[in-house]
Amino acid sequence: MIKYTLNGKIIEKGNETTILESASKQGIKIPTLCNNEHLTPFGGCRLCLVDVATTRNPDMKKLMPACTAKIGEGQIIETHSSKVIQARRFILSMLISRSPKASELRVLAKEIGLPEDSEEQTPAEKYLFNDAPSIVDTNCILCGLCVRACAEIPMRDAISFSARGMERTVKTPFEKYAETCIGCGSCAYVCPTNTITIEEVV
Repeated sequence: MIKYTLNGKIIEKGNETTILESASKQGIKIPTLCNNEHLTPFGGCRLCLVDVATTRNPDMKKLMPACTAKIGEGQIIETHSSKVIQARRFILSMLISRSPKASELRVLAKEIGLPEDSEEQTPAEKYLFNDAPSIVDTNCILCGLCVRACAEIPMRDAISFSARGMERTVKTPFEKYAETCIGCGSCAYVCPTNTITIEEVV
């Protein structure tokens, strides 16, 4: 049995699971954009960060992505500490600065408590959320769900990440029609911002 503490509640589990799965079973909602129960955990968006310490070193807390971090013996987990909330707000501010037209991000901002009133935001949040120039003209937030869905469900690898940093995008090989694509629509189904759409060809 694995014994750990989740938001002050002592829990004992007989099997290993992720922090995100454990929290969900306890009715605790942790925000995430890149997680899908049908796909391998990725830990890309970092919105699911939680505070983790151990009974041996309760003061040595560190932020870990709940979707990939496994439950461990003696862990002390806080899913909504002030440190966690601050990290999530900053991450979401950066995502919004990249894709300001993505309404899904604005909805999530309200859910995690990122104030729209600039007077209540930190200077960094104010700049990223309201004043930063748009980095790219797309709703794509680079969560990687479409890439993973294509690779893991039909196993076609018709799309992939390209380049790094601000130039990072999702593309087909050489930006040409991918002959491996079978039009299954898996990529569009998992896209959280509806950037990928399906068109019927008559």
